[in-house]
Amino acid sequence: MTNRQGFLLVAAACAGAMAFALYAQYQLGEEPCPLCILQRIGVMAAGTLALLAALHNPRRAGAKVWGGLVVLAALAGSGVSLRQLWLQSLPADQVPQCGPGLEFLMESFPLWQVLSKVLKGSGECATIQGTFLGMSMPFWVAVFFVGVIVWTLRLVWRRG
Repeated sequence: MTNRQGFLLVAAACAGAMAFALYAQYQLGEEPCPLCILQRIGVMAAGTLALLAALHNPRRAGAKVWGGLVVLAALAGSGVSLRQLWLQSLPADQVPQCGPGLEFLMESFPLWQVLSKVLKGSGECATIQGTFLGMSMPFWVAVFFVGVIVWTLRLVWRRG
């Protein structure tokens, strides 16, 4: 498999993950919380970087740079997923209270303060809206990010 094909596969997987997220939102009625939106941004960032890498079609050194960027985006997204899983694991009396919506925060505060408030999480981020095989959506998003990371590292560090 060439670097171009490998990065295209990552981009396609990210597009598929976003398609499912939009399906879950608009067809299944599962509204995303602020942490879910940040996870979506991580998926889109990893996918966009992978697509750019595929278009660039880098050789060995360039593939490592692009791969590193894809891995960083996936690590950031998986960190948000793990944060949400932690919030979901808290006993009900320890869950932070729901705060204002993301739209209000974006209109009222600078971006850095918005990110700080969102990453702390709120009660809505601790709500489990649905499960698949007994696990919540943030778990599966974290698994997806791990897959992107492993695939990308194998792609850019393989011999030959």
